[in-house]
Amino acid sequence: MSDITDPQIEGSELAFEASLRPSSLEEFVGQENVRKQISLILDAAAIQKRVADHILLAGPPGLGKTTLAMIVAKESNANLRLTSGPAIQHAGDLAAVLSSLMPGEVLFIDEIHRMARSAEEMLYLAMEDFRIDVMVGKGPGATSVSLEIAPFTLVGATTRSGVLANPLRDRFGFTANLEFYSADELASVIARAANQLGIEIDKDATAAIASRSRGTPRIANRLLRRVRDFALVNEHQVISAAIANEAMSIYEVDALGLDRLDREVLRVLCTSYSGRAVGLSTIAVSVGEEQDTIDGVVEPYLVRSGLVVRTPKGREATAAAYQHLGLPKPNNGQASLFDL
Repeated sequence: MSDITDPQIEGSELAFEASLRPSSLEEFVGQENVRKQISLILDAAAIQKRVADHILLAGPPGLGKTTLAMIVAKESNANLRLTSGPAIQHAGDLAAVLSSLMPGEVLFIDEIHRMARSAEEMLYLAMEDFRIDVMVGKGPGATSVSLEIAPFTLVGATTRSGVLANPLRDRFGFTANLEFYSADELASVIARAANQLGIEIDKDATAAIASRSRGTPRIANRLLRRVRDFALVNEHQVISAAIANEAMSIYEVDALGLDRLDREVLRVLCTSYSGRAVGLSTIAVSVGEEQDTIDGVVEPYLVRSGLVVRTPKGREATAAAYQHLGLPKPNNGQASLFDL
């Protein structure tokens, strides 16, 4: 998969992303319902002079979960502690983090679904009663010691809310399900970022970039960065739609936001197997990629775009996929779900 359309963030982009993050709910573009709901939670906590309820942010990568956690901390006038699920592999790791919290602080755990089960069970009591039970000693002489911890707000982020244990999910006071952005919302994100970066860009160019951003602000900002580089190297003062399209053609991002690997998967489905259903492992071997990459990164967007459909027999290309590639759809005597 091309890095430019990968919704996961890379280390080299951390500073770039940080410079574009909104600092308040008013500045945050999109997710209108989620913003209203979080605002109510924070305002109610401020009126009652207590810590805000625990918040679970669920949604695909790149939609603003980390940014919202930072905003929650800022609007609560509290410090933010950041960690991640993979970093908490033992209950002792979590105990060290929780015991060091100051009253009112916000603890953000990214990828909370990847936290160790022993740590997850410790978190239950911490979220409800602001205390943790620590085992001291080993064997028959081991005893449980209860430690009080400072009241805090937990903000958890997950891309797979379905794999969270029910007891953990139920302890969050509010679950925010983040949705993909519309083209208009992405155009606003791009215009705001361009203004912050001092880039002159017209409306048609922002619309061209937005249409290729897969509904994800992180990808929109990344595409803007690449278009800016192209304009800088070629000494263009103002970015027009033609310049944006030319830049993105160099990076092999087409009008639907598909990159080379996406199109290769579609070509395999459309040409190599004559429109028949194909298994995931077969697709991965055909395009020379890992099966997890096809399943977790490529396929979701193709399915969401209506280009691929999942069937009990495997994956099938839809009529829209043939149309996008400019290929005639074979008549194999089987009616696809999208043809009915």
